[in-house]
Amino acid sequence: MRNKLFAFFATIAPGIFLIGLNIGTGSITTMASAGAAFGMSLMWALLLSCIFTFILLISFGRYTAVTGKTALHSFKTHFGAAAALIVIGSVLFSECVSSMGVMGIVVQVVQEWSRPLTASGEGISPVLLASFFIGLLYFLFWNGSHRFFEKILAIFVGLMGLSFVITMFMVIPEPSVMIRGMIPSIPDEAGASLLIAGMVGTTMGGVLYIVRSILVQEKGWTVADLALERRDALISSGGMFLLSVAVMACAAGTLYPLGLHVDNAIDMVKLLEPLAGRFAISIFVAGIVAGGLSSWFPIILLAPWLLADYKGDKADLKSPRNRLLVLAVALLGLVVPIFGGRPVLVTIISQAMVAIATPLIILMMILLLNRKNIMGEHRVGRGMNVILYGIFLFSVFIAILGIYGIRDLL
Repeated sequence: MRNKLFAFFATIAPGIFLIGLNIGTGSITTMASAGAAFGMSLMWALLLSCIFTFILLISFGRYTAVTGKTALHSFKTHFGAAAALIVIGSVLFSECVSSMGVMGIVVQVVQEWSRPLTASGEGISPVLLASFFIGLLYFLFWNGSHRFFEKILAIFVGLMGLSFVITMFMVIPEPSVMIRGMIPSIPDEAGASLLIAGMVGTTMGGVLYIVRSILVQEKGWTVADLALERRDALISSGGMFLLSVAVMACAAGTLYPLGLHVDNAIDMVKLLEPLAGRFAISIFVAGIVAGGLSSWFPIILLAPWLLADYKGDKADLKSPRNRLLVLAVALLGLVVPIFGGRPVLVTIISQAMVAIATPLIILMMILLLNRKNIMGEHRVGRGMNVILYGIFLFSVFIAILGIYGIRDLL
């Protein structure tokens, strides 16, 4: 029984890894902001993006299982180095910005939560907290392996999921409110476009599909494993939807009825605590920390992975160059604690930027999936093409919303 359980978790490890990468403070703050500002009325955007993510995870995984090649390396091979470098540049820039926002949110939330525990009432120093978390995760990176990373992320994801689901059931809105949120609509209010782009960007960001392809190759899945690949994609996208809805519902059930908005990370603690209680907010804070660390850990590993994938090599995470590269990205987590700023806004903008790069990633994969000389008998059919091009058009629409949202801010 124990061996079967371990074997099952081994088959869903890529999906859990993607949940950890996807559901971090970016998702948490974006969904909390959406729930506080608009209740559950934007739930339709979340549902659509998770359904589309499921289809894209299958498609990118299928491509790699059939060809044995990763998406990024194939972009370079078939569309030229410039196309692949645009993907790498947009993803890495967005993730570096996200690294600053993620750590800034984690330390601000913990500082606010810890105020009653300190004699001064100011809470634990943000710089001290950031240094501790960065040091801890870099230590795990320095001494770990890929399988070890998967186990660490599984622990973070499990803690995060348990925390948010428990909190949701404490403050959940009326079921009728959640059902009405399935009806597509865009609120005619400032910031709504950027928020929708951020929601879709964090759930349906192109980086997920690039990493998905790498994970499928590292797993060694082939055509014979397509059923496993589909199940893994379903678990991943389903987990993303459940956890995102839980966070949105926490804010919609408490902050939205009172007209309270989430403008800073500490707002989620300040505003929720008197409404939900110290116990509930402690569980919620635990989820934020677990979510932040579960997404921040893969973020600092992305640069070595993507650069190695671009060259068609396997990433040697223990090489001196890659260790320095990971350290450089990790140290970006000190930017907000030292210099200040609004990490929630930074994080939402970074998610919107991911949404802007996503259409190019999707389009290139659709073109590859249609090439008979590459996919052979596994080339996508007419029905799947209609779905994939529909998803592409949706991603273009979201990218336009993101551009307008960023323009309005500037």
